[in-house]
Amino acid sequence: MRHDVTFPLYVEVDEIYNLACPASPIHYQHDPVQTTKTSVHGAINILGLAKRLKCKVFQASTSEVYGDPAVHPQPENYWGNVNPIGPRSCYDEGKRCAETLFFDYHRQHNIEIKVARIFNTYGPRMHHADGRVVSNFIVQALRDDPITIYGDGSQTRSFCYVDDLVEGFIRLMESDASVTGPVNLGNPSEFSMMELANEIVVLTGSSSKIVFQDLPQDDPKQRRPDISLAKETLNWSPETNLSQGLFWTIEYFRKLLSSMHEN
Repeated sequence: MRHDVTFPLYVEVDEIYNLACPASPIHYQHDPVQTTKTSVHGAINILGLAKRLKCKVFQASTSEVYGDPAVHPQPENYWGNVNPIGPRSCYDEGKRCAETLFFDYHRQHNIEIKVARIFNTYGPRMHHADGRVVSNFIVQALRDDPITIYGDGSQTRSFCYVDDLVEGFIRLMESDASVTGPVNLGNPSEFSMMELANEIVVLTGSSSKIVFQDLPQDDPKQRRPDISLAKETLNWSPETNLSQGLFWTIEYFRKLLSSMHEN
């Protein structure tokens, strides 16, 4: 069924995964008020549903709650460094408020909650115009277009393959009720934007050249999860290395772009 989570939802279910929110800066900045509503009103409606059904509920939170971190790597007990009035705030603060609501419902109504802070994720079936760095670089490389790096390319991210992430979701949901999170789910292997671009050029056999543009406001310089808690409580850590994950993702985009060209 299609439904806007900013309105109450009436269904009968055993457990809930709340993943509702655009996660790409291009998409969540397109309608920032609606982005905040999706995170905040959405959390209220989903938690109300969980309260009525007395079922456990999963919240897809984000590494963006750490903002442009002054602590590296980021553990769950770090409170973050977020600009509350910048162009990215609709997403960052929306997700932070959603976490607040989840823990308040847990304390006030004894709802069983599971909060995951998701770090950069990629893989097949991403939208070709997603606007995030992996899909951008791959599509540009496959088209032999210039690869656009914002800033000088020294900023780093940690990329988790989607299958590994989903395994983390399931383990968190199946964990003991005492495990509420928040728990970081991401790959602690850290790569600069230059390293990522060069790797994709090699894997695609592209003739693309790299071009540099200005860094967007509040774009984090570093992002890497401390996953000690996930290892300890969920026995989880990612298994897919970047080259293998990129290979599978590139193959998906190669077929997608080919079919789009034919149509």
